[in-house]
Amino acid sequence: MLQKIKQHKYLKYLINPYILVLIGFVIWMLFIDDNSYLFHRELDAVIDEKKSEIKLYQTEIDKDKKSIKKLENSDQLENFAREEYYMKKENEEIYIIEYENDSTKKKKDE
Repeated sequence: MLQKIKQHKYLKYLINPYILVLIGFVIWMLFIDDNSYLFHRELDAVIDEKKSEIKLYQTEIDKDKKSIKKLENSDQLENFAREEYYMKKENEEIYIIEYENDSTKKKKDE
């Protein structure tokens, strides 16, 4: 029977002990080991996700830097405080007018 196997041109290479060890090693490294190829693919996906998060946060940081630079001007700071926090000067009255569409949008956002 061993003679028949040796006569096939592909099977005679597969029974070589070095090839068998090499095949076992490749299977071990690709699928079984803790540092397998499949595990590295998962880690690469996580790395790509984190890189996209870095880009998102970097754009947010740039927007915030622009806002901070804009608020260094005292007039802009006063406008921001009035619009966002409804602050007022002494002896001044503020009337807040909300339209129906605006109030429903705020309720949905909350």
